[in-house]
Amino acid sequence: MTPRTTAPEDRYTAEPFLPAKARSLDVLREAATGCRGCPLHRDATRTVFGAGNAHGRVMLVGEQPGDQEDRQGKPFVGPAGKLLDRALAEAGIDPGEAYVTNAVKHFKFTQAEPRKRRIHKAPSLREMTACGPWLAAELALVEPELIVVLGATAGKALLGSSFRVTQARGTVLEEEVHGRRERLVPTVHPSSVLRADDREAAYQGLVSDLKVAARILS
Repeated sequence: MTPRTTAPEDRYTAEPFLPAKARSLDVLREAATGCRGCPLHRDATRTVFGAGNAHGRVMLVGEQPGDQEDRQGKPFVGPAGKLLDRALAEAGIDPGEAYVTNAVKHFKFTQAEPRKRRIHKAPSLREMTACGPWLAAELALVEPELIVVLGATAGKALLGSSFRVTQARGTVLEEEVHGRRERLVPTVHPSSVLRADDREAAYQGLVSDLKVAARILS
């Protein structure tokens, strides 16, 4: 009888796919293209790694790539990303000076039929944990002064399953994240602003939270 082997994705960890000594984000990004640390890689078009200022004072961490990000291979290039850039600028943070990434690097979605629109599906805690080594490596290389946590999923990935964005948004937290003492400002994910009934109020709430981050960086 042939012994049953476990596929890499069934182990739910990206650890084996990280380079032993990643001295740059480019090396990490290239290695991430071959990640099979969880089953999400099977249906996604590509790995969507972080982008932006490699030494940015602020790191923005979202949930996962969306449909446009999955197609283009870059984070925050869809409607939510455009709204985020506008909110950052209004709050006094130069979007070009930030490093942006996601807790999960592959797009998770549902699709009734092959040609139907792909509907975002929230990643599980197991999938977020599997992708954690990539985020830890990004933090170690960028060494941001501040992390802006965009939404509940990013918060759970960074701070644990008890995180609640509604309770923590707009506050300054100091916590250990992947072995580093970090300052964090949580807020909502910009996609939630696009879904809000009162979009203007939701947008101003996001800007208000980002102004807290801007004051720390000033």
